[in-house]
Amino acid sequence: MEKIGVVSVTFNSKYVIRPFLDSVFSQIGTQFILYIIDNNSNDNTLDIINQFNEPNIKIIQNQTNLGVATANNIGIRSAIEDNCSNILLLNNDIEFDQNLFSGLLENQKKYKCSLVVPKIMFYEDKKIIWYAGGWFKRSRGFLPFHRGLKQIDTGQFDTALQVEYASTCCLLICKSVFEDTGMMDEKYFVYFDDTDFLYRILKGLKHQLWYCPDLKLFHKVGSLSKSFSNKKNNLVRGDFFIKQNIRNHIYFLRKQKNIYCSFFIVILFFRNNLRFIFSPSMKKDISTFLLINKSFFEGIRL
Repeated sequence: MEKIGVVSVTFNSKYVIRPFLDSVFSQIGTQFILYIIDNNSNDNTLDIINQFNEPNIKIIQNQTNLGVATANNIGIRSAIEDNCSNILLLNNDIEFDQNLFSGLLENQKKYKCSLVVPKIMFYEDKKIIWYAGGWFKRSRGFLPFHRGLKQIDTGQFDTALQVEYASTCCLLICKSVFEDTGMMDEKYFVYFDDTDFLYRILKGLKHQLWYCPDLKLFHKVGSLSKSFSNKKNNLVRGDFFIKQNIRNHIYFLRKQKNIYCSFFIVILFFRNNLRFIFSPSMKKDISTFLLINKSFFEGIRL
């Protein structure tokens, strides 16, 4: 039987980790090892994990928060060293039924592909789609987009097909992908790590990614990454999100080393500053203005 290395990065995940582990250890028909890579949580996340006392769980504790890409790489390398044939990257703010792992493997064989992603729904309203296939949009600087986002699921996206992009919220990856493509780029602390990785796979032309809607999971969107903060009863973008998102998009475009991406970097300089002026989700203070532009030039220097 094939063995899956399930990799999940935790950081102060106490509110979501128990139902996630219940979902993982309910799986039937598969052999797997769960690698928990903890980025120095300061809540009782690890205490909850240790209560499960399962033989097929390995906990790796980082002494500092190394970011998502680095932590994922630690888990991926551990799984490959343990002879896992596939790596399953999973957020821990998700819940799913007992057939997810076996279904991912079955679809991988059925479509003769290296990567498989399920349909992903909002946890808060299980009829609403979060992801039903994804592609890169050149006109937005190769930002990926989710098909069906916030639509009611009426079966309109129930055909399996090859896609370009999938969030690492849940992504089954054959280990040969890492041999051919390399690991996650650890310069991304968070955000764009999956964009970069999936875009490299797409350009490499060796591996196919398939969206398989017969499988479904439920995502507690935003429960771990606090991209918004509440300011005087208005939701505005948090400083951490602004810094990581702007810096990493610029770095991602620089890596492509072509005229179009260089031109788009210039466009983003003006677009980001216009967003500061006109977007209601941006705080209107000098510190935010400076952060936007500092993050832009950090991306240039990465």
